[in-house]
Amino acid sequence: MVVDFLKMKYMECVQQVKKISYTQKAWRVASGTGMLQKKSWAKLPVIERVGKEQPFFVESSTIFEGDALTVLRRLEPQSVRCIITSPPYWGLRTYGIDKQIGLEETLAQFLNKLVSVFAEARRVLQDDGTLWLNIGDGYTSGNRGYRAPDKKNPARAMSVRPDTPEGLKPKDLLGVPWRLAFALQEDGWYLRDDVVWHKPNAMPESVKDRPARSHEYIFMLTKSEQYYYDWQASREPAEHGGLRNRRSVWAVNTKPFAGAHFATFPPDLIRPCVQASSKPGDFVLDPFFGSGTVGVACREEGRRYIGIELNPEYVTLAAGRLRQNGSDNVRIIAA
Repeated sequence: MVVDFLKMKYMECVQQVKKISYTQKAWRVASGTGMLQKKSWAKLPVIERVGKEQPFFVESSTIFEGDALTVLRRLEPQSVRCIITSPPYWGLRTYGIDKQIGLEETLAQFLNKLVSVFAEARRVLQDDGTLWLNIGDGYTSGNRGYRAPDKKNPARAMSVRPDTPEGLKPKDLLGVPWRLAFALQEDGWYLRDDVVWHKPNAMPESVKDRPARSHEYIFMLTKSEQYYYDWQASREPAEHGGLRNRRSVWAVNTKPFAGAHFATFPPDLIRPCVQASSKPGDFVLDPFFGSGTVGVACREEGRRYIGIELNPEYVTLAAGRLRQNGSDNVRIIAA
């Protein structure tokens, strides 16, 4: 019986190694503990597996592999100073994984799901904390059920696409960013600013009946009426020299990350948010961690990060990227 039990625990650990998929890495599996340990000579991520009911007490930068809402519910209240994130956009991309956000049948379902996630994130945020939220927009599908590739952007093609929301017409702009911002405001968040992310090198479009889109929104929301904001730390260059208070239109080029087949945050877009809304040593949370750009910016600015990512492939990608940026230890918890 003991032998059978140990075999079973060993197989669980082996399956976890496969799930995280760190090929070409040297690992020793500690049988029966549910934890993967690195050899002393290999500077590799520390991977832990935590029981489903166990709360998370985080003291160092950590990536959680799991569903955002599930992980958030297990984090300590008021444990992060700032949240910076970009959730999946509605109906614009399938990530090929169960429980992904963005493929809900209706826009209302999508918005309600995000409101629930950010309500739990608000519990985790300190009372003087800030949420910086980037969300993109799209157009109604005309009930086609798919999206054709653009000649200049083949990656936009999708084999599945939600129907046109009730009350909207074919070719309507959905208005997702403002619908979400108002929903969060109604749920208790303070809506403080709408930053326009201007993309000088925006992806070209083949449209002939409207301007090609070259911007997205970043909403600044706070938990309380009074909050931490270091305006001096996030100043920008003035036109005639010196520095000035940062304006609400940020011209930042998109910057692809090698290995990522999805849109990534440019670090220069994140850095002002980190500087303005956190202090060195603070925790910054990204519940949709993706390729880990928020973690990279936090490391560069002397902050600690908590990243949550559902897709094991992206967890692997983010961990490798953070190691390339000088982090010897990347802590991963499989939730």
